[in-house]
Amino acid sequence: MPEPEGRPGPAPVPLTGEPSPLGVELTPTGHPAVDAGLARLAALDGVPTDAHLPVYEDVHQRLADTLAALDRD
Repeated sequence: MPEPEGRPGPAPVPLTGEPSPLGVELTPTGHPAVDAGLARLAALDGVPTDAHLPVYEDVHQRLADTLAALDRD
């Protein structure tokens, strides 16, 4: 599938068998709780994938809690 115009695709990842950074740029949202989750995801760059799941689950829960708090306000 072609990339949308004006948006480059991800950089090719070398097949070395070692984890390598994806180089995805994260843009701060200005919401501290969301930005903390993004920072946790950014810290996974270059970490073996078997260590990702607990972080994904934690970030998912934090984001769900943040959304739920918006409904309570």
